[in-house]
Amino acid sequence: MKLWHYALIVFLGGCCYGILSTFVKLAYAAGFTVPAVTGGQYFFGVVLTWLAVLCTKKKKLTLIQILKLILSGIPFGLTGVFYYQALQTLNASLAIVFLFQFVWIGALLEWMFHKKKPTKRKFISIALLLIGSILAANILFQERLALSLAGSLSGLLAALTFSVFVFLSSSVEKATPPILKSALIATGGLVTVCTVFPPTFLFNLDVLVGLIPYGLALGIFGVVLPPLLFSIGMPHVGSGLGTILTASELPVVIAMSSFVLAEPISMPQWIGVVIILSGIVSSNIRSGNSKKKSLHTQNYTG
Repeated sequence: MKLWHYALIVFLGGCCYGILSTFVKLAYAAGFTVPAVTGGQYFFGVVLTWLAVLCTKKKKLTLIQILKLILSGIPFGLTGVFYYQALQTLNASLAIVFLFQFVWIGALLEWMFHKKKPTKRKFISIALLLIGSILAANILFQERLALSLAGSLSGLLAALTFSVFVFLSSSVEKATPPILKSALIATGGLVTVCTVFPPTFLFNLDVLVGLIPYGLALGIFGVVLPPLLFSIGMPHVGSGLGTILTASELPVVIAMSSFVLAEPISMPQWIGVVIILSGIVSSNIRSGNSKKKSLHTQNYTG
């Protein structure tokens, strides 16, 4: 596969997260609580992922490899926990801006651990994404923004844990088959979520049955697909570019809110979406060109 194929796979993984908020709002409107929705998302997602593993070719892993991947799921689970906590005291538009700080945290992690210093062009792309997120979230044109210390801290922690999850997806056990890797990471996420939100919904048949359609949708787009797509694409694009590509989440949130929930979207928000997409595309094109130049130089000198 070419580099842009892997970049597209990671981009689609980010899009999956953008779909979640619509189903979360629908689940809340149906009367389900935060613990039930979060727990249902990870429970149904893990079940579906392991069913997929049963249909694929098996590969034996050592206990150490299994533990590494399960532990890699901890930031995956914590992201959902922290983000939903942020939403309890912040409005959705402000919470997503705090979460969006992952675009620079991811580049910082890559710089710290892989010694890949961000280029000026990557800094420009990150700036575009942050400007676009502020416009797309529409926080500049709201009369009152209620800030809370707990909500702000939870939003920033969600950004940090998501960045760590993306970083680990690109570096931990690269040779493990993506579906098996995804299942183990999702299992770690489920254990983490159940530790914070005890899964009482599993023992209430009426709640469990009612939660199935929302849990399946959230499980597919929030637990099954993102780790799988990141496991395939992240090792090839790297966590720095990977976090930029996953910024596709916010444009999808805006589009789904407009077309599915029929929420009014202002012109500045659509401009923000265009800016975000421009930042993603420009970063990917430039990264691809630099990779090609590097390969050309190696072939020439070799």
